[in-house]
Amino acid sequence: MSRTPGTPRLLRAINDRAALSLLLEHGPLSRVQLGALTGLSKPTASQLLSRLEEAGLVVQVGTSAGGRGPNAALYAVNAAAAYVAGMDVVPERLTVAIADITGTVVAQTVVETEPGRDADPTPDVRAALNSVARKAGIRVRDLFSLVIGSPGAHDADTDTLNYADTVPGWSHPGVLGGLVTKLGLRIALENDVNLAAIAERRHGALADVGSFALLWVSDGLGLAIDLGGELHRGATGGAGEIGYMPIPTPPDASTEQIADFQDLVGAEAVCRLALDHGIQAESAADAVSQASEGVPGGEAFLSELAARLATGLATIVAVLDPELVVLTGSVCRSGGEALAARVQRRLHEASPLRPAVTPSSIEGNPVLLGALGLALEQAREEVFGARDLTQLHRTPSTPTPRTTARSEL
Repeated sequence: MSRTPGTPRLLRAINDRAALSLLLEHGPLSRVQLGALTGLSKPTASQLLSRLEEAGLVVQVGTSAGGRGPNAALYAVNAAAAYVAGMDVVPERLTVAIADITGTVVAQTVVETEPGRDADPTPDVRAALNSVARKAGIRVRDLFSLVIGSPGAHDADTDTLNYADTVPGWSHPGVLGGLVTKLGLRIALENDVNLAAIAERRHGALADVGSFALLWVSDGLGLAIDLGGELHRGATGGAGEIGYMPIPTPPDASTEQIADFQDLVGAEAVCRLALDHGIQAESAADAVSQASEGVPGGEAFLSELAARLATGLATIVAVLDPELVVLTGSVCRSGGEALAARVQRRLHEASPLRPAVTPSSIEGNPVLLGALGLALEQAREEVFGARDLTQLHRTPSTPTPRTTARSEL
């Protein structure tokens, strides 16, 4: 088997990328420390840092203290090398954040929107971006890219967001292309539950899990399918739209006329179930929270809700056989470990396939975290992966808009 030797330029690019990854992982490093971690000689490590510093990707951030001789200069990734934005779309608001290339969130804001408004979302998106960019001290046009998480599934062939009845303004054909054209940004539109799964894989406790299914229960339902770090989206992006899944009524369900999973565990169904057990609540998540705190009727309510969730999961795990099921969304997060334990018990009673069931390990907004993570992955791949780093910041160029996102963190 013959091998083509790497050219000096290729080897430099590989070393540069490795060094940048180490600086992101470890924080500021000296030339000696970076050389030890990469296995490069001191002269080569010095040349590498000089090259990255000239390209604007690395900056000196101080000196090391202690030891004999003069203090050594410390280098870190230049946080301002690129900025990305992530956005979470729900019927009543847009939540948007900006992170620098190191992953540090530098600004976040919320823009209220009119639920059910069937109009072009561009003005709301522009207002949100302008607001968060001002907080970050940058211009919107300085953003490398924007990743938007929304309900539904984006069909790239028709540029249509399907299964997104709760945000009708986003469902018009050409929605993503219109945003790209009007805002002049690289934009990717991704399912919100898929982004939550990306956050779980990259920032939660699931880095070493072979495969998992993430069940999202909030105002709507969704499922993300992670197979060894790759998301399964389906032919048109609709994989995981389990609200439409026909489902049998559990034997102990107190509500009749259940046709699909949404009828069984959607927000309205959970609120009705809570009332059946004497729990007055403002929302489905509030009902679960109260039950978890031990209000009268709470135990019976949680038991029946767990049975309903397990009924749908029994069908899902029979097809996917995942190693783990993660429960998230406002309803499941309100139930925490108590609800997850009940769901696991009922699932194991109903199915010979017995994956572990666990609550989400993510703090904060998992959709926003996943959106920023995906945007950062894309930015780092291009910014850090440029073959001629010395030309990257010297020659301004207009980026080609991206209209789909097909890679994971």
